[in-house]
Amino acid sequence: MQLPETFRKRIESLFDCDLWNILEKGLAGESPVSVRLNPRKTRNLNIELTLSDGEVPWCKGGYYLSERPNFTFDPLLHSGLYYVQEASSMFLDCVMRQYLSSSPVVMLDLCAAPGGKSTVARAALPEGSLLVSNEPMRTRAQILAENIQKFGHPDVIVTNNYAKDIERSGLMFDVILADVPCSGEGMFRKDQTAIDEWSVQNVEKCWHLQREIISDIWNSLRPGGLLIYSTCTFNAEENEENVRYITEELGAELLPVDIKDEWQITGSVIADFQKPVYRFVPGKTRGEGLFMAVMRKLGDCVKAETKTDKKKKRESQKKKPVSGITPCMAWLDNIDDYEITESDNRIIAVPKQWKNIYDVARKSLKVLSAGVMLGEAKGKDIIPSHSLALSIALNKSSFPCVELNYEQAISYLRKEAVSLPESTPRGYVIVTYKSQPLGFEKNIGNRANNLYPQEWKIKSSHTPDGINEFIKII
Repeated sequence: MQLPETFRKRIESLFDCDLWNILEKGLAGESPVSVRLNPRKTRNLNIELTLSDGEVPWCKGGYYLSERPNFTFDPLLHSGLYYVQEASSMFLDCVMRQYLSSSPVVMLDLCAAPGGKSTVARAALPEGSLLVSNEPMRTRAQILAENIQKFGHPDVIVTNNYAKDIERSGLMFDVILADVPCSGEGMFRKDQTAIDEWSVQNVEKCWHLQREIISDIWNSLRPGGLLIYSTCTFNAEENEENVRYITEELGAELLPVDIKDEWQITGSVIADFQKPVYRFVPGKTRGEGLFMAVMRKLGDCVKAETKTDKKKKRESQKKKPVSGITPCMAWLDNIDDYEITESDNRIIAVPKQWKNIYDVARKSLKVLSAGVMLGEAKGKDIIPSHSLALSIALNKSSFPCVELNYEQAISYLRKEAVSLPESTPRGYVIVTYKSQPLGFEKNIGNRANNLYPQEWKIKSSHTPDGINEFIKII
């Protein structure tokens, strides 16, 4: 690996000699492979990881793998049973489990695509919490929405907005994760593009942008709320200096995270800023480059609310389900916990406990998905949504299920025709792999229509040899 000479000089002067030598050697080595199981989809399964190379110590459900499978051709990835994520980013799990109690909170993941940290957050949040997962860039937001739907948790709203838009909406949050756009130095080992695009000018641009983003969203964090700030870069301008700015100029206190010495996490590298911040240095810690700091906004602790008045909130909670479409409520478990709403012929089940927040978001923001999309109304028919098939709220007994073998599952995920057994009832059918739902087909008798989303399909027509699966469901 040929590192930019200017980068080398800057970081060599920032780190001590030993730490720089460790980093330089680490960047020349292989990236560890790691995954994180979806706890809501695996908790009742007896699972064996055939390629397991140990647990990620700071994340419940995180595992290293001894080699990299071809994940694209593993149907269980597409079913949302696990997420491929580099291990350092999973440190968010450790932070959240320390600082969030059993009380529900409202959390914002501000720059969330492709969705790794959002799925970490949703797994760690107390039951009854709401996560607003936002991505300002449109194309990346679509990828985020796909990954959130595969994760399958109903208590998530996915939005496509800038920080200023969210601030103007009046929504308030107990926790904000700001994994801000950065110069990407921590991804050098994994991404040659990050090396090619690196420059001092880009570092300068990034730390200014990061401060702008935090300033824009600051009023949306309630007093006493948590800001989790992270980057995947090494320099101090985007890390310690920005944390200094947030604490001193915006008003926040840094909070310590309980870590273990054997994790080999590095603290601040600035002599006059010896406060609790957390650096993951490749070669020292088993993961890619990450910086994270946890801050509490100064002020008396106030529970997050929207700025809508209480009368509107009460009226929202009293609304009756949309007439004429209630039969599809049987497609969900615990149907009394949801309220039906309709948008552009899309029928959405929103958990009642945060329906008022959804109403504000729908009015003020660009909402890509929320709760469980049950289906799309076409005439008298309701075409069930792929989001429903992958949701943990699905009442699986509502539809016939057909188990596919590996070759059939890959064909289905390519959106190719997959024949169903002659005994399969006509109508909408859930196809499964190892009993895990992959999506819907419509059986019309002489054939079955594959309803897998066109934009999600596996585009390669070639199935590679070698290991494509590493999870055994026993």
